[in-house]
Amino acid sequence: MSDASGRSRGAIDVLLVEDNPGDVRLVEEAFHDATADSELHAVSDGEEALDFLYQRGDHASAPRPDLIILDWNLPRTSGEQVLTELKDDPERKHIPVTVLTGSQDDTDVLDSYRKHANACLRKAVEPEAFMDAIQAYAEFWFSTARLPNGDE
Repeated sequence: MSDASGRSRGAIDVLLVEDNPGDVRLVEEAFHDATADSELHAVSDGEEALDFLYQRGDHASAPRPDLIILDWNLPRTSGEQVLTELKDDPERKHIPVTVLTGSQDDTDVLDSYRKHANACLRKAVEPEAFMDAIQAYAEFWFSTARLPNGDE
């Protein structure tokens, strides 16, 4: 597979940080239906997300994700804390992060952008609407947008 830059690459590695197993399942189904070659890696809290990103512990051999979907409200370490740490790291700050929130509070959306999120998606209440939103998201990132090369 080649991306918009013409470079050859394998599957797009996506890190999903989500503590709700039902939402994880819906994202998995939506990505399965997407046309791009992608590998979805799911973790359930902020601490595990940081371990994945820094290849620590059980995630020592984890790939560097090309894209991150980050739930804002997580146990242990919040999505806000994960985003702050990631965007403060010169080696990882280029990884696009989409904040996923079920909150109807516009303050959460504004805070995610202030912390340098690349996008913010609200979780739809209806599973079908949620899957439609994730499929549109996947189509954009996999087919339209140019993801950064890990060396850029």
